Amino acid sequence: MGRLFATYDLETPTTLERAAEVIAGEQSSGTFLKLPGETDRLREESGARVERITATSTSRIPSLPCRITAENYTRGEIVLSWPLANMGTSLPNVLATVAGNLFELADVSALRLTDITFPEEFTTAYPGPAHGRLGTLALAGVRDRPMIGTIVKPSVGLTPVETASLVEKLVEGGIDFIKDDELQANGPHCPFEERLREVMKVINSQADRTGKKVMYAFNITDELDVMRRNADLLQQAGGTCAMVSLFPLGLTGLTAIRRHVDLPLHCHRNGWGIYSRSPNIGISFRVWQKFWRLAGADHLHVNGIANKFTETDATVIENARSLDDPLSGEHGYQAMPVFSSGQTAVQMEETCRAVGHTDFIYCAGGGIMGHPGGVTGGVASLKQAAEAAVGGIPAHVFAKDHKELAEALDLFGKKTARE
Repeated sequence: MGRLFATYDLETPTTLERAAEVIAGEQSSGTFLKLPGETDRLREESGARVERITATSTSRIPSLPCRITAENYTRGEIVLSWPLANMGTSLPNVLATVAGNLFELADVSALRLTDITFPEEFTTAYPGPAHGRLGTLALAGVRDRPMIGTIVKPSVGLTPVETASLVEKLVEGGIDFIKDDELQANGPHCPFEERLREVMKVINSQADRTGKKVMYAFNITDELDVMRRNADLLQQAGGTCAMVSLFPLGLTGLTAIRRHVDLPLHCHRNGWGIYSRSPNIGISFRVWQKFWRLAGADHLHVNGIANKFTETDATVIENARSLDDPLSGEHGYQAMPVFSSGQTAVQMEETCRAVGHTDFIYCAGGGIMGHPGGVTGGVASLKQAAEAAVGGIPAHVFAKDHKELAEALDLFGKKTARE
């Protein structure tokens, strides 16, 4: 069997060598003293190994509260590995191994899991995305450009009929993709089954008239038995996408719903700031996205350029590109990046250039609803911005002959410049 490798950014009041050995022992066969039965052979077969240590810096103060004090706190990168026989091909148990009790060890004054390498056995054990990028584009009838999407707003408060009325305006405006907000799942004021019925009336009617079926990501996040029932209802109604919230659902829930339903899973990472905001503790997106892709995520949110949150543009693009990392074969287990948060026609050109392809979903709320030409004008401006980007034409040049794009650049460009 293969070995599992994990990379960490570590800071310690002791030494990198000692802290790495303490972490390796804590997360495999060791503890604070040698136990009966902990033979040399057992440690050789089951113990985690320290594969590499690279010192990077020192500091006079600890990055996080630390019980052990020192004159200097040493920082560096460590790589550990584990035999697959310890946990088997189980994503929840891998997570317990690489991200368990190690973060609160006294020998640690900062620790962040920055990368993970799964052995090939995991791509046999886990299904991966059901549709991925190409399947999603085919279902939505989109070619050679990003999918233009939006989020139902207000996030909560609309009835099923009111939601369907908004959806009708969006589909008539030429949208490709619509999603429930993560706060809207199956509440009493907008029950899932009623929302599904009313929204699919609109979407199916439009598809019958035009031949284009808008993809709507219905939020099915709930208890697992309710999720399975609602996923079945979604398929029976002709829906083409299910949405889930990753952290509330967990790896086991994501895997279970992936194995139950043959629909693209639109995966929202709400709660992401817990893991991302501090550089001194947590788990990087590069690590999480590998877990999620193996478990079955088709679409993964990556924030957006010039967003309203704390992530930098460079981090957003790095995270989007990480979805290209192969997990099985040259193009295996690819998931589709989803850009959102303050997106308008202004950021489209830079997004396409930075990502290096157009196989992504570009969600805009105010960038569509707030356009001077309404929903139709907002959708048109985004499609025009994408056409310009694909053709290698600067947006401001293309806008000279495209009114909707010109209006968007004039309105939203000023706002982006102020921010």
